[in-house]
Amino acid sequence: METYRSLQSNHEYTFRGVLAIAALLVLAGCMAKPPPNVVLILADDLGYMDVGAYNPDTFYETPNIDRLASEGVRFTQAYAAAPVCSPTRASIVTGLYPARLNTTDYFGAPQPNTVSRHWTRHKPLLPAPYVDELPEEELTLAEALAAGGYRTFFAGKWHLGESPDNHGFEVNKGGWSSGGPYGRGGYFVPYDNPRLEEGPEGEHLPGRLARESAAFMAANASQPFLVFLSFYSVHTPLMTTPELEAKYAAKPAKPTAWGQEGERRVRQVQNHAVYAGMVESMDQAIGKVLGALDSLGLADNTIVLFASDNGGLSTSEGHPTSNLPLRAGKGWLYEGGIREPLIVRWPRGLRTPRVETTPVISTDFMPTILDMTGQQMPARSDGVSLWPLLSKGSALPQRDLFWHYPHYGNQGGSPGSVIRRGPWKLITFHEDDQVELYNMETDLEEMQNLVEPEHERVASMRMTLDAWLESVDAQMPSPNPSPEQSDS
Repeated sequence: METYRSLQSNHEYTFRGVLAIAALLVLAGCMAKPPPNVVLILADDLGYMDVGAYNPDTFYETPNIDRLASEGVRFTQAYAAAPVCSPTRASIVTGLYPARLNTTDYFGAPQPNTVSRHWTRHKPLLPAPYVDELPEEELTLAEALAAGGYRTFFAGKWHLGESPDNHGFEVNKGGWSSGGPYGRGGYFVPYDNPRLEEGPEGEHLPGRLARESAAFMAANASQPFLVFLSFYSVHTPLMTTPELEAKYAAKPAKPTAWGQEGERRVRQVQNHAVYAGMVESMDQAIGKVLGALDSLGLADNTIVLFASDNGGLSTSEGHPTSNLPLRAGKGWLYEGGIREPLIVRWPRGLRTPRVETTPVISTDFMPTILDMTGQQMPARSDGVSLWPLLSKGSALPQRDLFWHYPHYGNQGGSPGSVIRRGPWKLITFHEDDQVELYNMETDLEEMQNLVEPEHERVASMRMTLDAWLESVDAQMPSPNPSPEQSDS
């Protein structure tokens, strides 16, 4: 009997030892997995309704973005932190609200002391002052990943000051202070871009940026990397290849129709052949990058995040797209100006493609990427990590989302601030203190202002909005002392 007990005890110890070794092997296997690469793709001025995955009836063809959506998580209530480019871009690379950074307008927009040379000089308000350079002391996504051993690369539009080189990017192809490709060739050589070597005659910018990105990935395939491919597309100037323009000019489309948003005409039909070509050429460039990930064997362990920096351009500068049923477009605080496509794909970490309806915002990108890559989280952030939501479907903590745009947009929008709480969206316009309240679940078009029947909700939301504006030291527009003579 004693011998049996001894054998049994030895067997138990042996079994436990095997389990311990197995556990260590599993842990070692997990630890051996290389950290994921990150490819952050940002479109410029691409509307929510421009993408096939979001709008099956879109006039434009986006097969590569649609493929990405079919393989990842597609967000249907994702927002840019501002209705124009620079503020949203600042929020992406810092995780902070533009109002906190005081980077609330596109860099180059009029300041209170320069508005006399701008078309808004007769408006009742002077714009709030803003900082027109990303503060160097702010931690960026690139700096945080570089500290964790990542190689960092930037291609395309920066528009956050002179150069991304000063903010953690080792390699920069085309990023500088310009908000668009305004060289002699526009989207074609000559680019006249001091941070991008000229290519051969006839070279097209979206394809060039994709090739530069693919080359960087190939050269750094053995170590983790961040590629931030920030397209100039589909920002003005409106230009595409002759082949794509001809393709869409021949494609059946509804006749052009117009609506009215304030003092501006707003396009209500997608049928602009040149813009359509711009969308497709950008999609083709995205296809080149996705193809490079496949051919390099990196796709399985690469996080790809695709988004836009604001809504589609529908009320100005050629009115190239329609955002319907979303109201207005770029430069406005209605849904057409701030709702954006957002897709996240990571085959190794996100195995089940799905649609996600939780409201999120571009300040969430940085903490999410750092969490997914296992890096140290920033000391302060206005965003939250979406990783629990992405990986487990766990609900995010209840929170309000905020916007502050104390400027007159080139596209016709007025200074205002916004809070979104659950399905409710409240807009305060600073020019006349007008308040509008919409229910995003029942009124996506923002046509039914519910201020009167929901006055208690309005009071509560406005109190929270005012407290938030004070907490971030938001700069406000001021009365224009001489709106009729301010150009003298």
